[in-house]
Amino acid sequence: MADQTASLPRTVDVRAGSTSAARTRSRLVFYAVAIVLTLFFVGPFYWTVASSLKTPAEIATFPPVFVPAQLRFDNYARAWTKVPFLDFYTNSLIVTVLAVSGQVLSACMVAYGFARFQFPFRNTLFMLVIATLIVPWEVTIIPSFLLYKWLGWLDTLKPLIVPSWFGGSPLYIFLLRQFFMSIPRDLDEAAEMDGANSFRILWQILVPLCAPALTTVAIFSFLQHWNEFIQPLIFLNSETNFTVSLGLRLFQTAPADPGEPKEHLLMAAAVIASAPCIALFFAAQRFFVRGIVMSGIKG
Repeated sequence: MADQTASLPRTVDVRAGSTSAARTRSRLVFYAVAIVLTLFFVGPFYWTVASSLKTPAEIATFPPVFVPAQLRFDNYARAWTKVPFLDFYTNSLIVTVLAVSGQVLSACMVAYGFARFQFPFRNTLFMLVIATLIVPWEVTIIPSFLLYKWLGWLDTLKPLIVPSWFGGSPLYIFLLRQFFMSIPRDLDEAAEMDGANSFRILWQILVPLCAPALTTVAIFSFLQHWNEFIQPLIFLNSETNFTVSLGLRLFQTAPADPGEPKEHLLMAAAVIASAPCIALFFAAQRFFVRGIVMSGIKG
């Protein structure tokens, strides 16, 4: 009996040590998988940045050179002046700022209506709005082209801006509606007792509380409009109206100088085109993650 009692602590220690070893192995496996996935996703971006700083000979070298022997920052200056990137950036900024403003504003007002007001067929109309998510955008290209041609908007920036002011996007309406519904109605009732109308409740009470969700919508909308390629390709003809995505395509298809490779300049142009998106993500990362968690998961 005494021997059995004495052996019990050693048994517990052995089990605890086995559990600790299993946890350590699980963590090592998790970290190994995380490192592999990180390299998998970051690798292409690193290769683009590294190639933008190489000489043409280093890009053509095999086996590949992962770290340039000498950083060629002048590739960015040459890529910037080879095509009118300043005009492309200006057009993209005009389109993105105005379209994002319209999309966030209209989606906010529509979501507020679905979340706070009672009217006939409210749920049916909301389901119809959500159902438009599964409509392929290709089916709207030809009717949109004919409409903009009739309005005289072709080869202008209006087709890329004006539609964003009419309802936003079903996904953004859904995200904001879920966030509005998570806010207690007691705040609305208290504001109504103080004499506030619906617009004042929206802009002075609900919108400040929805800053993470609105930031998330704004980031999604910014990425959508900044990287948009198909619609500018269809609606824009003049080079002076090109956006950055079309300018990058123009840079790729432009005839190169005889005997001068341009892959390193193309990589530099790609980094220039993606720089605002990367800067925006890192600047608003905290709001982005918080908005996704608060509006996307609560449902």
